[in-house]
Amino acid sequence: MVRVNILHETAAHSFASDNLAGAHPDVLAALGRVGGGHVAAYGEDAYTRALPEVLAPLLGEVVAALPALNGTGANVLALSALTPRHGAVLASHCAHTAGDEAAAPERSAGLKIITATAPDGLLRPEDVHAAAAELGNQHHAQPTTLSLTNATEFGTVYTPEQVSALCVAAHEHGMAVHVDGSRLSNAAAFLGVSPAALTGEAGVDAVSLGATKNGAMLAEAVVILRGADSPIDADAAAHTALMLRKGVTQLVSKQRYVSAQLHALFGTELWRENAEHANAMARRLGDGLAALPGVDVLYPVQANAVFVQAPASVLEPLRERYDFFGAGTAEAPARLMCAFDTPAALVDELLADAARLAGI
Repeated sequence: MVRVNILHETAAHSFASDNLAGAHPDVLAALGRVGGGHVAAYGEDAYTRALPEVLAPLLGEVVAALPALNGTGANVLALSALTPRHGAVLASHCAHTAGDEAAAPERSAGLKIITATAPDGLLRPEDVHAAAAELGNQHHAQPTTLSLTNATEFGTVYTPEQVSALCVAAHEHGMAVHVDGSRLSNAAAFLGVSPAALTGEAGVDAVSLGATKNGAMLAEAVVILRGADSPIDADAAAHTALMLRKGVTQLVSKQRYVSAQLHALFGTELWRENAEHANAMARRLGDGLAALPGVDVLYPVQANAVFVQAPASVLEPLRERYDFFGAGTAEAPARLMCAFDTPAALVDELLADAARLAGI
């Protein structure tokens, strides 16, 4: 008999990614409550059927809420549902869909990603209008979907007014609007608004709703919205997403376990509490690092990410102890991520070590 030793591992906290954090106790408790008995599969369970009602107060008019296993899969499914076969997706140059999803939109869905340079991570209406100049040109991919990340890959945040202006610009050209919301909770918590102000109320047509980075174990969702003043046929998009879901490997059989996590986070204020803590720890970290000589914080700390340029003599010893990505140069800044469970004491320890290394 082969014996496998299952180790109970209690790892140190890391600043490498909010993906490294565990699951919130309330999420684990919710999983335990739905674990017994036989329940209808493939989304026919009561927990999944109730998701639109749970998410509507947070996102706007929900036409469909389809649980997914991961952010990449959710993005592929949402973009596939919105984008016709001849269409392309307009995103920022730093968009996760463009650079960090192993070409999943291209490989899995045949979607061309067109990028616009966004120095602070934020697209602007003029970027949409510039891309729309190719509409009708049979020699070029047609930008028919706009994809925004909020909070962005640089930790910056679109305001409701900015999202609305982008939706107006996109809809003027017949484009659908998608939000990669892997850290939407952090964006809404920073602004003190409901996620609806950044999605359905602003005109957004679909959201890849993130939960894994904010306290879930394994839970995302594709949410099709009837965005305010949107010309997009939300019912058709919802039907397309439903029909495509299994083909892009996001149809979960025991869907109750994914939906239960979404209920635990978004059916309560837990999403906001977790995001506010992560954001607060990032501000604490960013403010402390910015006060040190030779250390530059490159972007406003609005969500839970801190991007830093600093000498290797400061960063490398910190990296060995605290774990984070990036070289610390202007071209490849160090990125330190805070999570819902990042202890304030750990942030203070890092800052004390950084001050010592910086000669203070």
